Amino acid sequence: MMSNITTIGLDIAKSVFQVHAVDSAGEIVVRRKLTRGRVLAFFESLPRCLVGIEACSSSHYWARELIARGHDVRLLPAQYVKLYLKRQKNDAADAEAICEAVTRPTMRFVPVKSPEQQSVMMLHRVRLMLNRQRTQISNALRSHLSEFGVVAPIGRNGIEQLLVVINDENDARIPADARLCLRMLEAQLRVVKQQILENDRRVRASARESELGRRLMEVPGVGPLLASAFVATVADPHAFRSGRCLSAWIGLVPKQNSSGGKERLGSISKAGNRYLRQMLVVGAMAVIRFAERNGTRRPWLVQLMARRTTKVAAVALANKTARMVWALMTGGERYREPTVT
Repeated sequence: MMSNITTIGLDIAKSVFQVHAVDSAGEIVVRRKLTRGRVLAFFESLPRCLVGIEACSSSHYWARELIARGHDVRLLPAQYVKLYLKRQKNDAADAEAICEAVTRPTMRFVPVKSPEQQSVMMLHRVRLMLNRQRTQISNALRSHLSEFGVVAPIGRNGIEQLLVVINDENDARIPADARLCLRMLEAQLRVVKQQILENDRRVRASARESELGRRLMEVPGVGPLLASAFVATVADPHAFRSGRCLSAWIGLVPKQNSSGGKERLGSISKAGNRYLRQMLVVGAMAVIRFAERNGTRRPWLVQLMARRTTKVAAVALANKTARMVWALMTGGERYREPTVT
């Protein structure tokens, strides 16, 4: 019976995995639970088959392991699998829904990332976490010192002024116990700042290591951070049929509520890759600021800003940048500055 298996839906977890296997006729062959240690041994005993897994934190690891054992593995977005779930949700029902969804001809899949790509994305995630911690510590210093009437201007210079007050033993405004706690926060702040600098150096190095990353950095509004994130996040640019598909996946296209041949477009949604969308918009704002000073080099953007607000123009430019990035990633070309006629 095991030799008849053609398609498997695998619901992965930390310890207990659920398998739902069917044959070519769609009949259920195996429906069972597997502990983590028995998963690879189970698949090693099977002939080549199609395996569907929901895309999540550990799915890329399991996909690489099963591909190495000869199976055809496809990762599915969880929101697309949910449409095939029948009534109640449990591991067995999830595995059955995955098995059904992976066979759909119009289903969209997530390309499997390499360990190197996952490592670069970890740099970006840790960078975000460290920046949040720096903000939290800085706000804590400001709030605690304000209780004693010590305030400083907004920005890094203001924080440096507060650190001077903390280390001034002759400043009678700060009690001894409060000064001890504030110095603990100061020590944490200095460690976090040093870690952010090390992380940024590694991100810049990762962007310059690849030929693709160096080409992407030539695009206006794309720096080392965004180039590195694109190389690590978009494992296979050919998975998108066009630049607009990539832009839609990031979440830079308007929402649609069209019916009866009448097209209704709204604002962009919160769906998509928030990290890439945020950095694309930030890069677009930098290009806009430059265009405001030297508009002759960006006539299209200047005309757009004359009709729309700055934020709307930034999203439109971010959309255009994403399409250019897709063209460079798929075509292997370099960015060419548009000629002004």
